[in-house]
Amino acid sequence: MEEKQIPAHIGFIMDGNGRWAKKHGMPRNFGHSKGAEVFKKTINWCRELGVKCATFYAFSTENWKRPADEVEGIMNLLRRYIKDIRTYAKDNVRFIFIGDISQLAEDIRLELFDIMETTKENTGFIAGVALNYGGRDEITNAARILAKKAVNGEISPEQITENSIEELLYTSEMPPLDLVIRPSGEQRLSNFLIWQAAYAEFVFMDVLWPDFTKKNLEFAVTEYSARNRRFGGI
Repeated sequence: MEEKQIPAHIGFIMDGNGRWAKKHGMPRNFGHSKGAEVFKKTINWCRELGVKCATFYAFSTENWKRPADEVEGIMNLLRRYIKDIRTYAKDNVRFIFIGDISQLAEDIRLELFDIMETTKENTGFIAGVALNYGGRDEITNAARILAKKAVNGEISPEQITENSIEELLYTSEMPPLDLVIRPSGEQRLSNFLIWQAAYAEFVFMDVLWPDFTKKNLEFAVTEYSARNRRFGGI
């Protein structure tokens, strides 16, 4: 494909881990472990295709409602894969963790902040990981910051623009979102990048995330390249 046909930024809703585990007669956390392996592979596949940035929906603000043992398993899985994440840092990958990570356990939080700091100069690829993330929460947080500035007289309400909101979003240092891929057969955003997805293309698939392959990614990118993106124009 020509470079102009490759999406610069893809969002992945990593869905179907629990169903995959049930299908194979395994605990739900086993599905999350398999899904984490696909996450690592997908970063490499994106780079091979020429994608500049990918954001992965790993843990939402609503996921705290899941059984405590499942949440604990996901957090322990994150602890294990932090070491793998650091290996990507050596391969010129920048990591940005989006969401309210202040609510995560201290050991995890400190590791994530350190990874973001040590990889911020990497230019080969941007990997976004959404942890304790919700699109509505993200927009609410930006609105709260702007409201405080207005109350303090730093800005007037008339000075609030789309750009001033976007500058306060977690994705402010990422390219605009071009494509959202959701496996698992579900066809909704589930509070993922809802501001950023205003003009993104969507590709939904029946494959469960642990079964997601490079061919699935190539299919989605090919589908994207065939779309006529008018952004409200003719």
